Amino acid sequence: MISSSQSNRARRFALPAVAALALGTTLTACGAANESSAPANDSSPASSNQLSGTLKGAGSSAQASAMDVWRAAFQTKNPGVTVNYDPAGSGAGVEQVTAGGVDFAASDKALDPAAGEVAAAAKRCGGDVIEVPDYVSPIAIIFNVPGVSGLKLDGPTIAKIFAGTITKWNDPAIAAQNKGTKLPDLRIAPVHRSDKSGTTNNFTDYLHQAGGGAWKYPAGEVWPISSGEGANGTSGVVSAVKAGKGAIGYVDASQAGSFSTVAVKVGSSYVPPTADGAAKALAASPLESGRSSTDIAVNVARTTTAPGAYPLLLTSYLIACPTYSDGKGAAVKAFLSYIVSNEGQQAAASHAGSAPLPASLQSKVAAAIDTIKG
Repeated sequence: MISSSQSNRARRFALPAVAALALGTTLTACGAANESSAPANDSSPASSNQLSGTLKGAGSSAQASAMDVWRAAFQTKNPGVTVNYDPAGSGAGVEQVTAGGVDFAASDKALDPAAGEVAAAAKRCGGDVIEVPDYVSPIAIIFNVPGVSGLKLDGPTIAKIFAGTITKWNDPAIAAQNKGTKLPDLRIAPVHRSDKSGTTNNFTDYLHQAGGGAWKYPAGEVWPISSGEGANGTSGVVSAVKAGKGAIGYVDASQAGSFSTVAVKVGSSYVPPTADGAAKALAASPLESGRSSTDIAVNVARTTTAPGAYPLLLTSYLIACPTYSDGKGAAVKAFLSYIVSNEGQQAAASHAGSAPLPASLQSKVAAAIDTIKG
């Protein structure tokens, strides 16, 4: 089994050459897709031979696949810049960026003002932090049950499974929603992240809001109960579910691979984890109030009944400073601008299965990044 630390090191130091060479044609080909998701006059930031230096980033493992593609394309356009990224997890990314250890971070949850994270970032940055959504993706519930290729579950049933109060796959609550599916008399083995994780924060937020009271805990980056098996990082959850008969876990959909997944109940329908469904749920979600103009956080509507919406999603963020005393501001601004551009968003959609930012949100995000001083 490959450990999560090995996987992290491989992703950090081995940038796929094939991806870098292929991006030019791939991005051109996909630029016409999803035109309604971004302004028609938006384009990728121009390359600049004047940019140079090395940028360090860390954080979200959910963004790892997209970040590899973004780094490859940006470095091809700007050969004088090297971008390193360590997918150590959202919590590690926030800790490193607020301590000044990296130039930017990615997190699957917005900085928490009540926990002092916004203030800590502002102290490091010497001004209002730049925090913007850049990656929108469904969280897939994956499972390993022999003979079962798909399941339909509502929020309360999912909450009870991960709380440990539903313990068998042939439980009546599961069977009632999956008529015609032969469910085995097999023990359920829930798998959760053992590390501090933004994906966990989004998943527990869904359980708390959509669980109908079956989940007794607020949203959080740390798994709040002792039931089930803990696994480090996204790769750890994938390995544990793959190895465990009867196992079930949650991962960014880009990492779901060939696993069977759960369609979640929204209104009277069951919706599978798709980028289109995540985009519809995001469009139904308001922005959080009380934040600065460059701190853009989304309050995801987990209980939406919008047709086709998939509310079990993560909105992942980029975190950066408005100024850099070491002269890296221009390169940080250019890289982040590329990520949220049409080209960058379509690259992630094609290679990581994410949803491009809606046009209205994309324009706000681009304007916030544009305040970074070179």
